[in-house]
Amino acid sequence: MAHGAVFVAIEADGPWWTVKADTLTAGSGHVVDDTVNDAIRAAIVRLVHNREVGTDAYTGPVYFMMHDVSSEERARELAAALHAALHGDLEPLHRAVPPTS
Repeated sequence: MAHGAVFVAIEADGPWWTVKADTLTAGSGHVVDDTVNDAIRAAIVRLVHNREVGTDAYTGPVYFMMHDVSSEERARELAAALHAALHGDLEPLHRAVPPTS
């Protein structure tokens, strides 16, 4: 296992996809600040509300998971956005899951 790396993955679950991220793999030096955690949590809540992911989603602060994603393409988009956000770049997350006005 690579040290200092956040684990992010997608996996097929029948016709659905799951997106997972685990920040513990990055080690104790990797800290996700409250602003990032809040943005990720809000994005996942919007996805649940819009029925794009299942209601059993994990919203952090260390482990994030979204079940019932409809396609591999969408799962990859969400995984990439989550990975960027966990490294401090919220722009891909805002593009993938736009904030409500």
